[in-house]
Amino acid sequence: MRVLQFGKFYPPDIGGIETAIRGMTEELNRRGVRCDVLCSNSANEYREETINGYKVYRTKSYGKVASTSISPQMVFKLREIVGRYDVIHVHHPDPMANLALFLVNPKRQKVVVHWHSDIVNHRFLLRFYKPLLLWMLKRADAVVVASPLYVEGSPFLRKFRAKVEIAPYEVERLAHDEEKVKEIKSKFAGKKIVFSLGRFVYYKGFEYLIEAAEYLDDRYVVLLGGAGPEEEKLRPLAEEHKNRVFLLGEISREDLGSYYKACDVFCLPSVERSEAFGIAMVEAMSFGKPVVATKIPHSGVQWVNRHKVTGLNVEPKNPKALAYAIRQILENKQLYRRMSENALKRYREKFSVEKESESRPAASSVVSSAV
Repeated sequence: MRVLQFGKFYPPDIGGIETAIRGMTEELNRRGVRCDVLCSNSANEYREETINGYKVYRTKSYGKVASTSISPQMVFKLREIVGRYDVIHVHHPDPMANLALFLVNPKRQKVVVHWHSDIVNHRFLLRFYKPLLLWMLKRADAVVVASPLYVEGSPFLRKFRAKVEIAPYEVERLAHDEEKVKEIKSKFAGKKIVFSLGRFVYYKGFEYLIEAAEYLDDRYVVLLGGAGPEEEKLRPLAEEHKNRVFLLGEISREDLGSYYKACDVFCLPSVERSEAFGIAMVEAMSFGKPVVATKIPHSGVQWVNRHKVTGLNVEPKNPKALAYAIRQILENKQLYRRMSENALKRYREKFSVEKESESRPAASSVVSSAV
């Protein structure tokens, strides 16, 4: 069997969906299922490369409109290679991939739609895109969603519940470098380290975490890794708390595990359902780190981070609540130890690549069984 992962971008482009696609691609190949990738390039050029034995086709992009990479070449490339595959695994949201699938309209291949998130921020444009989206869901042989909460909150998924498979993301524990961990801890010696990570986009709510520093004393520092269009907005805010908030820029995958290891608590301050799951939370939990996250209605975030078990969930857009939750965890040693143990246990039981629970399918297993 041969599978084509089909989505917007692929690492080294950063993002939770990109991380998830890489994990599925490499895990399927490890299981002996040939899996390649078709995606848009972030640059205006076509690139074709081999990574760990599998192919990655990156089609030329003419820029982004409404968060969608405009890559007409994607249609022609899909038409050229579609016959080599048995399963087309489309990652939503990506209207360009959806359009390419519609225009090519493969007859023999099974189609799996991986529903990472509803389209939340472009409701006006969604009116025009909706017929194409519904066509894809009708065409799909299976629809994969990472958490049960997201299905009930999505007006699209509820209509296709019979096709939906709940398959949490498999997350491989990152490697870390003890020397790098010591370097980070030494730089912030005597401080409790609050770490957060993600693309600087509207739904991540990083401005509220930065503002939460006002309610944390000098024993705390907030380290925020990432880059993106909201950086110009976040940097002046961080300057107002320059002794407590540090914008780290993009963190390489080689160093990321060391930051998770060095921190005391991880914070995901997201504010919209565009944050459907929160893979960075799971990466932090793999290092036994408690999590402070938000109660986004009908998002999987609350399902991943179990309130008062693996961490605390607070109301979105509330800096004071974020700060209080951080202090509550880090200033109670018994609570911290319990949540740390629970976070690691939940990772191992639900999200680890190495140990899959028999009670739920893994995303790669759903794709493998599509035919």
